[in-house]
Amino acid sequence: MIRVLLADDQSLVRAGFRALLDAQPDIEVVAEAADGERAVRTVRELRPDVVLMDIRMPVLDGLAATRRITGDDGLRDVRVVMLTTFELDEYVFEAIRSGASGFLVKDTEPDELLRAVRAVVDGDALLSPGVTRRLIAEFAARSKEPAALPELARLTEREREVMALVGIGLSNEEIARRLVVSPLTAKTHVSRTMVKLGARDRAQLVVLAYESGLVRPGWLG
Repeated sequence: MIRVLLADDQSLVRAGFRALLDAQPDIEVVAEAADGERAVRTVRELRPDVVLMDIRMPVLDGLAATRRITGDDGLRDVRVVMLTTFELDEYVFEAIRSGASGFLVKDTEPDELLRAVRAVVDGDALLSPGVTRRLIAEFAARSKEPAALPELARLTEREREVMALVGIGLSNEEIARRLVVSPLTAKTHVSRTMVKLGARDRAQLVVLAYESGLVRPGWLG
């Protein structure tokens, strides 16, 4: 059973998401929160698998709440998905850097929401390739000079190659075609790379690819 916390200051939004999620045999909404402060407290108490977190909330906004959750080693297995009205909300980029696993627009199709909740538990990317590439392009434009990342030395040559391909927005299937390997092999390389670097998920791996200089702006395509 996938346990979900809904954090949004609009009761109608929470009610709509709850009705959809609770109707699934493998998903349960364990709590709701109308502000970021309560969301953080509830996450620490219940430790849900997934938090659907609105960006703009009173008391403590979703971005600050996400930082508190992802910065707590005791909550490492909790996945935060940001909810936004617009695909390229300016705060989304900082949310990804802060450890969010991805983001969804509030008017996303029901099937896409359900797929996303299930995918994030498995550590998969929540973003479509098109959205991912736009996100990466914006992140690259805002990124600072590369920082030293000693952990890169732990990667094999193939794992560094795979990390770079993740960094330019390729899916496991696209990586498999590029490297002429099976999708399962590509997924295994991605998973091992995340473990070695201590990345929470694929979104954070993208951030590390840019921050370390393994991938630089202009590599998209």
